[in-house]
Amino acid sequence: MSGTHEEVYDKVREVLCDALGVDDDEVTPETTLQGDLGAESIDFLDIVFRLEKTFEIKIPKGELFPDDIINNPEYVDGDQMTRAGLDKLKAAMPHADFSQFEKEPRISTLPDLFTVHTIVNYVETKLAAA
Repeated sequence: MSGTHEEVYDKVREVLCDALGVDDDEVTPETTLQGDLGAESIDFLDIVFRLEKTFEIKIPKGELFPDDIINNPEYVDGDQMTRAGLDKLKAAMPHADFSQFEKEPRISTLPDLFTVHTIVNYVETKLAAA
């Protein structure tokens, strides 16, 4: 399945509304999954499943939502992500916008990277590679 940016965005918005029980007017490109939509860790599994089904793509564990980086002491120092951690995260998430996070890479603000726009970018990359 391929489509225009708007078609991908509309389908991602629909997936998020269904998975999180939110209204479509709550979902904008800048909306964060956790902070704005209240997604919890179990919701991420549901979102991945729904994206795979909707777009007929395979999303390997940890690819869309990498979780192994923040559990590695080489990449985290207290609440700060180390330079090595930031580099690793950027390599793992080329679909995310790091412009704000890079200014102050705190682990507590990491969830802000997971926006609707990030998900749309990821799906578009997967569809282009298929």
